[in-house]
Amino acid sequence: MKDWWQVNFPQGRQTLTIIDANGYPVKIAYGEKGTGKPLILLHGLGSWSYNWRNSIEPLSKHFRVICFDAKGYGFSEKPLSRREQSGHQVIELARIIQALCDQPAVIVAESMGALVSLALAQKSPQLIGRLVVINAPIFTDRLPHWGMGLLAQTPLEIVHTIDSLRLANLFAPLVREILAIERRKVLFDPSMLTQEDVYWITYPFIELPGTLVKVAEELQIAIREIENLLANKPNMLSKIQSNLGTIQCPTLILWGDQDSWFPVSHGEKLHQHLPNSRLQILSNCNHDAATGSFKVVNAAVLEFLQDTKFWEF
Repeated sequence: MKDWWQVNFPQGRQTLTIIDANGYPVKIAYGEKGTGKPLILLHGLGSWSYNWRNSIEPLSKHFRVICFDAKGYGFSEKPLSRREQSGHQVIELARIIQALCDQPAVIVAESMGALVSLALAQKSPQLIGRLVVINAPIFTDRLPHWGMGLLAQTPLEIVHTIDSLRLANLFAPLVREILAIERRKVLFDPSMLTQEDVYWITYPFIELPGTLVKVAEELQIAIREIENLLANKPNMLSKIQSNLGTIQCPTLILWGDQDSWFPVSHGEKLHQHLPNSRLQILSNCNHDAATGSFKVVNAAVLEFLQDTKFWEF
């Protein structure tokens, strides 16, 4: 099968080295296409740049589109010897933008990536020109899937053993089938997910050691944040929630009307708390809007950027 990066980006997969939140150099995989003002497509937890496969070409006609895999995800480096702390993604997103962009960027982010982007808009507003958030877990009080909870409760040493033995690779057909079933559950039209999609979505878990460990670690951070939220202890979620009113950049909130993970009421609540936002409900759309409603998402992004005079056609 053809290399996805080579097919979608003129220079294929490129590598950027940043200093991560722990103070160590880490290699970030990314691709870019198009010219003009920078537009960054940011994936969610457990995903990678491939989830934006349907947006790169349409948006690159107007922007310099940048896709990158966050540390530990996809084709980016997975430093297994260092444990992550809550909020590391926000620090690393800022450093990636600073390294790749010489002006404020548009950020289009889904799920966990959307939450990270909201935090960055509070901490470093000068880095973001416009913000589009899709199905953000901003008001959640639980992990949305039982499999996430199971992985979050599994000791990292056990996950590391499973990963180091390459069990996912050994049982690749089964892993692909299980993950395909679960991914189709977050699509309004499950038939949209092709066999090629399944191959690339599962590729990092099967072929790139360390992926499962880093996803498990991120889930453990997430469940700890939720537990602290419910116990009224210091946590990143409540901090982001309490500072939503400080976000001044024009923001588009997109939300699937059939999102089984985070209900539409969360999107409406987010809209109420963001002073310079607009809300668009995506009809017949579950949690994976970047796949299930990509045509509507792409059109909404372009219309929003035109309306807010971010760029001229």
